[in-house]
Amino acid sequence: QVQLVESGGGLVKEGGSLRLSCSSSIITFGTLTIGWYRQAPGKSRELVAQIDRDGSTNYADSVKGRFTISRDSVERTAYLQMNSLKPEDTAVYYCNAKWLAIDSWGQGTQVTVSV
Repeated sequence: QVQLVESGGGLVKEGGSLRLSCSSSIITFGTLTIGWYRQAPGKSRELVAQIDRDGSTNYADSVKGRFTISRDSVERTAYLQMNSLKPEDTAVYYCNAKWLAIDSWGQGTQVTVSV
């Protein structure tokens, strides 16, 4: 499996921005499909954004136009730029990596958006 380390979470006011990072040491980082998921208290984990090895992306409807996922294969890091944050974006955000038999999760990073 792949070790993933998330960072960048924190407390921000409504309308603010945060950038989450997901770093990995795997040499074949460029082959991975990277997804950012989130889980709010009492809710199921949901896909927020995903970027494939060819750079194609998809987003949950709730974050379209506000969040941007990207990747830097040289730095072996994926990012989630979150703008215009809303209280309903409050959750633990997880990074996921998939490729062939690989399906790995990071430890999660808390994002809290206050009114």
